[in-house]
Amino acid sequence: ETEVHHFIGKDITYFHCLFWPAMLKTAAFNLPRKIHIHGFLTVNGGKMSKSKGTFIKAETYLRHLDPSYLRYYYAAKLSSRVEDIDLNLEEFVSKVNTDLVGNIVNLASRTARFLEGESLSPAYPEDGGLFAEAAADARAIAEAYENCDYGKAMRIILAAGDRANQFIERTAPWNLKKDPAKHSQLRDVCTIGLNLFRQLVIYLAPVLPRLAQQTGELLNDSIRSWDQAQVPLVGNRVAPFKHMMTRVPKEGLNAILEESREMDEAVSGEQMSSGAESVPQKTVDSDETLQREPLLPTTITIDDFAKIDLRVARVLTAEEVPGADKLLKLTLSLGGEQTRTVFAGIKKAYQPDALIGRLVILVANLAPRKMRFGTSEGMILAAGWGDDQVFLLAPDDGARPGHRVH
Repeated sequence: ETEVHHFIGKDITYFHCLFWPAMLKTAAFNLPRKIHIHGFLTVNGGKMSKSKGTFIKAETYLRHLDPSYLRYYYAAKLSSRVEDIDLNLEEFVSKVNTDLVGNIVNLASRTARFLEGESLSPAYPEDGGLFAEAAADARAIAEAYENCDYGKAMRIILAAGDRANQFIERTAPWNLKKDPAKHSQLRDVCTIGLNLFRQLVIYLAPVLPRLAQQTGELLNDSIRSWDQAQVPLVGNRVAPFKHMMTRVPKEGLNAILEESREMDEAVSGEQMSSGAESVPQKTVDSDETLQREPLLPTTITIDDFAKIDLRVARVLTAEEVPGADKLLKLTLSLGGEQTRTVFAGIKKAYQPDALIGRLVILVANLAPRKMRFGTSEGMILAAGWGDDQVFLLAPDDGARPGHRVH
């Protein structure tokens, strides 16, 4: 009754989909129910390189960083299509710190501390439909997992995490803690926050089993079933909070790269024979960019700048615009129900699927502009010039949709 699924690289598709099944059938072994084909893995946009330290072995990674980081990053990148994946190390740090630590685990750290040694509310409090909405997400998340569209599953989970974090921001349990008369209200708020956190962890359990185990220990109820996300947990005693996940330490990432770096034999031999020593070179930036686009001669005041409402936004959807050579249609989340549709001229520089889930900077108070493809409700910031020399601007670690850029 067990289904057999094979996961292979795209370079062996011909053999594995034709000859290997024939060999299995002849040998009376069960054939795979489905074959999942993955693309290649690149690092920082290029092939793995020993000299650059990007030919990273699993055992080297495990000596320095939590495997949960990499499991989540790959899940967020994988779709049901045959596509290459790029392990961009800057994006890796940003996604882990923003999505896992700043969004998911942040819910527990901001609520569990206030109920250490106490019990959750005996009945689940009114939460404005947040638990029910996340419970309804279960079907779409399960379908995404079944279809091996793990990136879609992560996006649905993160959207629920955004809603939960906005609830915590509004109710501010850290302020309720200051007034002993509001302890009952504090317990209700933390009960809601921890239940919303537990739902997300149940959905993430296939990717982050260790986090599921830690959550079970925190709330004295082990995570065993997908259906647990449908029923709130009440009355359970909350254990002392322990750090579940920390931000990616840059020294750990640097140690991985340094340990993985091996000079090519030819380069190493040439240096040894010439006696040349490696001398750090001073970086001198070219003035080519300023020559192409000189600085504006006019200046503005701080009041002029304050008129621009710059906000952090997350890309929910990205799609090509039929009949447009340069445009992509983006749906951006500012948090909660606040979304904007933006037509951006970045088609030649970015693939739509690579944008989904990314944080961008949105000019939120730009007057809507009617175009023949639809109405654009803002503009995203980018640097560069031309149609294919475009580089999107993104916030640093910890920023969330809705944050204002000052």
